[in-house]
Amino acid sequence: MAWWRRGKRGAPAPGASAPSKDDLRRARANFQEFATTRRGVEAFVEPATNVTATTVILIAHDGEWMRRAVPSREDGFRLATELQLPTYDVNQTGYPQRMRDWNSRQRRR
Repeated sequence: MAWWRRGKRGAPAPGASAPSKDDLRRARANFQEFATTRRGVEAFVEPATNVTATTVILIAHDGEWMRRAVPSREDGFRLATELQLPTYDVNQTGYPQRMRDWNSRQRRR
């Protein structure tokens, strides 16, 4: 078994690069547009995994969502706070049902 060879938890996958400050600027611009064109938007900070970097997901009142990578957990919370969005740690709250409902509706199309 090769369980001891697994990467450090939270590290990007082999061959993947961690998000940069430029990525954070792009995420801020995308999130600003999403938050101003939809109502009831909330931010959920997702932890890094062995496969993905730390991400922030914005979820609107109807369940529509947008996810972007950020350099760190702190950057994710800071970004959402700067956009004046209610912000949650997805490990503590989970995902809202409206997001799952929206995904189901999109799959049926």
